[in-house]
Amino acid sequence: MVPAAPPARREHPARHEYHSGQTHPEPKPQELIKAADEFDKEFKIAVVKQSAQRSRASALIERRYAWRGYSAPSLEPCAHGKITLSAYIEETTVATITAGLDSGDGLYVSGVYPEEVRRLRASGRKLCEFTKLAVDESVRSQAVLGAIFHVACMYVLEVHRCTDALIEVNPRHVRFYERMLGFRQAAEERLDPEVNAPAVLLRLGLRHCAREIARLAGRRQQGRPERSFYPHFFAPEKAAEIVGRLRVH
Repeated sequence: MVPAAPPARREHPARHEYHSGQTHPEPKPQELIKAADEFDKEFKIAVVKQSAQRSRASALIERRYAWRGYSAPSLEPCAHGKITLSAYIEETTVATITAGLDSGDGLYVSGVYPEEVRRLRASGRKLCEFTKLAVDESVRSQAVLGAIFHVACMYVLEVHRCTDALIEVNPRHVRFYERMLGFRQAAEERLDPEVNAPAVLLRLGLRHCAREIARLAGRRQQGRPERSFYPHFFAPEKAAEIVGRLRVH
């Protein structure tokens, strides 16, 4: 039996949200990768390290959550086993997500779904979670979203060899995560008291994720009729470069 870790100090769950209006320039971040989306617009993905980048990511999260009537605390510097990523277009933060490993501090999702998390641990699964997803409403590119999700997946799958990724989402977004990434519902809808909103626990088997990456990553130019983010993931040679850079974080 894997011992159950205590519940984490609650952060706010990943919600698929959009918002526009962020125009203030930022200090240039240290890049993991620079790429172009399906409209040939350049973007980059970086690990949030500097306080200025963290402040911009926090502002995006807070605005997006407020738009839905939620509140969200500011991002804090990431502890060991947790990484915050941001996507930038012309030095403006347009998306952010945090990937965290299961640890002595527990998982955010265990606050609402303690038994489900405990059962997964007891079955020998190595868990991780995605939280604090926010996307500017001006973003219409699947490539940007695919890229930031791919880097988050690299961190938990390639660097830390996790087996399952958990995410807590609003019920209206369940189909989005099922279709675009292959998440499956892991528990019934419940109320998250931290945001006073309904939530659903989803689980992504990272073996499935790895298979879809091998099958589809880097193939968006081939016009395959795939309704998922996986064709927008990076091709193997670029992914290997990113993994090498992630290993130092």
